[in-house]
Amino acid sequence: MIAPDITPVYGARRFNTMSGRRAGAIEAVMLCLRLLLPILLLAFPMRAACAAESNVVATDHDSVSLVTGSDGFSPGGTLAVGLRLKLAPGWHTYWSNPGDAGEAPTIDVTAGGPAAGHTAQIDWPTPRRLPDGPLMSYGYTGDVVLPMRLALSAPGEGSGGTPLLLKADAQWLACANVCVPEHGSFTLRLPAGGAATRASAQAPLFAQAAAGQPRPSPFKASLTPAGLELSGSGLDAQAVHDAWFLPSAPGLIDQVAAQPVQVTPGLVRIGLKPLPDLARAKGLDGVVVLRDVAGNESMLSVSAPRAAPRARSSGFAVSDLPRLLLLALLGGIVLNLMPCVFPVLAMKALAFSRIAGSHHAEQRASVAFYTGGVLVAFAALGALMLGLRAAGSAAGWGFQFQSPLFVAATCWLLFAVGLNLAGLYEIGGSFAGMGQGLASRRGHAGDFATGLLAVLVATPCTAPFMGVAIVGALAAPAVVGMAVFLTMGLGLALPYAVFALVPGLARRLPRPGTWMVVLRQALSFPIFASCVWLAWVLSIEAGDRGVLLLGAGLVLLALAGWLLGLSQRAVTASAPRRGRWCMAASALSLLATLALLPDLPGLGARSAAAGGAGLVPGTEPFSEARLADLRRQGRPVFVDMTAAWCVTCLVNERLALAPQQVRQAFSSHHVATLRGDWTNRDEQIGSFLRDHGRDGVPFYMFYPPGGDGHALPQILTADRVLHEVGG
Repeated sequence: MIAPDITPVYGARRFNTMSGRRAGAIEAVMLCLRLLLPILLLAFPMRAACAAESNVVATDHDSVSLVTGSDGFSPGGTLAVGLRLKLAPGWHTYWSNPGDAGEAPTIDVTAGGPAAGHTAQIDWPTPRRLPDGPLMSYGYTGDVVLPMRLALSAPGEGSGGTPLLLKADAQWLACANVCVPEHGSFTLRLPAGGAATRASAQAPLFAQAAAGQPRPSPFKASLTPAGLELSGSGLDAQAVHDAWFLPSAPGLIDQVAAQPVQVTPGLVRIGLKPLPDLARAKGLDGVVVLRDVAGNESMLSVSAPRAAPRARSSGFAVSDLPRLLLLALLGGIVLNLMPCVFPVLAMKALAFSRIAGSHHAEQRASVAFYTGGVLVAFAALGALMLGLRAAGSAAGWGFQFQSPLFVAATCWLLFAVGLNLAGLYEIGGSFAGMGQGLASRRGHAGDFATGLLAVLVATPCTAPFMGVAIVGALAAPAVVGMAVFLTMGLGLALPYAVFALVPGLARRLPRPGTWMVVLRQALSFPIFASCVWLAWVLSIEAGDRGVLLLGAGLVLLALAGWLLGLSQRAVTASAPRRGRWCMAASALSLLATLALLPDLPGLGARSAAAGGAGLVPGTEPFSEARLADLRRQGRPVFVDMTAAWCVTCLVNERLALAPQQVRQAFSSHHVATLRGDWTNRDEQIGSFLRDHGRDGVPFYMFYPPGGDGHALPQILTADRVLHEVGG
């Protein structure tokens, strides 16, 4: 049968093949339609002109419109409105935090007519993670609504029956292999009355967006050095099969890095890789997604404050004080033998030679000023560490060497000392009149400065006994802690004091003479070697630009020292005018050096393992999560906490960890090596050290398969390492 053809003006066309009865029936139906259509339009005057979806802005990769959750509005109520994006396959748009690339959509909605309102606030649904090589983005795909809540004012007089006019301007970014910035203007009219309570055709999209919005977390959240922790009842392996974190703001964590998850009854740990800006943040906000064993997901909004430093395993007791002081004294004495103090041995040797042959009173005064310099430096360092701990900031022994500014300044200071020892310029007069005249000269300012410098260059190392003493000092009241630091200073100064307290030892030293000039110049080379080491440390902390600034400062210091020497010789040669010009030029060169200092703190730190390449094939960066994972696998684990500025660490690596038999033992016993590089500040490493009663490096832990870990000595030998791994 051939279907009838209805014309646009609702006229009917009679087919010659049809019977008269059928043709009459068709004409009757057409007549009814022409009569009923105006009535229907009058009964529903707005349905043809109004809808819950606006005009559509369409492209090849998306179509976008303004939609509402209901077919009408209620004056004085709240209207669900949103930007609907129907994205083509392979295309996406972005969340409020777009991630490593992209831009969040924006929309501005205004209501006019019988009621007024305005909003630009999007209630963001939880996005999908969209990894793309080394980048991570957060966004949406498919058909999605970005919902908003529009509060409407009460209607004005005489506005009944007037439709609500919604206008919106939006901008968004549609991305696939390329990103296309787009924008659109949208208009939508909604009637008042009974339609206000009727769900629109787009209401399911609003329900889907509401289901995807994170709810406030019922669990306590905290930011730890290892990552994010959730604690509370209901957290177990059944409820949390997997989890991940979406930060509210970029630039705080490495968003593409893996987030290992640890679940224990009542606790979930999500490993995060922090970026430098996170250290300055008070906490971390974002969304945690928990997926249970059935695949159901819960989206939780969290605001995780930084966790307070973990309480130490043992508090301070008054009975511990004698033991702490003894350990501090022994640690200070042994510190004289550590490699970090080698640069100062040159200055100590020069000081010993200076007091030889002098009166006993002069020897005691020299020792007193040197000891005073050591104690002042230890007191300042102890006060700084105690103050930082009281303020809630973790600071371990040698922490100041994590600053490129401090490393550069120390290198320049040692270089200036080396130039003085080499004879480029003099401090406090020339060395003319050696012999008895030198022995009688009072160099107490130099003794005091030598004590300060001894502590300055000693802090990259911790000697045996010092670790327990420092931890006890930081856990004890401030007065006790300061006493422990001062006792360490006495231990460092004690060997030098013995020469003054035992006159027979000083008399065995050679008498002062011209040989001291040669000794003095020779002792400048250990100082210059220390400068080379510090330049290497700075290259790890601040990169090539840091080394460039350091080298420029060294050249300027050398110029300043040379000009100062010319000035001193000009004064000796009765040419004061030339001396003043040289002195002024020297001062300008020194000021130019100091002008380089402000550029150093802003240099980005580079991530590099201390000491260069890994000692054992398969060495991995340390993390608490990776350590726990390896232990669950039953593998033996060797933890190496080190730093480029720790000379003892470098010596241990060369003598105890690098030998071929040690490397073979690690390989044959499948020992996993985790290296924690503390060259730059790292809260996770600092927390691990404190949890094991240490506040400095080197620190070594060995975890046998299925057993608890135990610490190894700070002075490591290859035999001890082989014994631990069973080689």
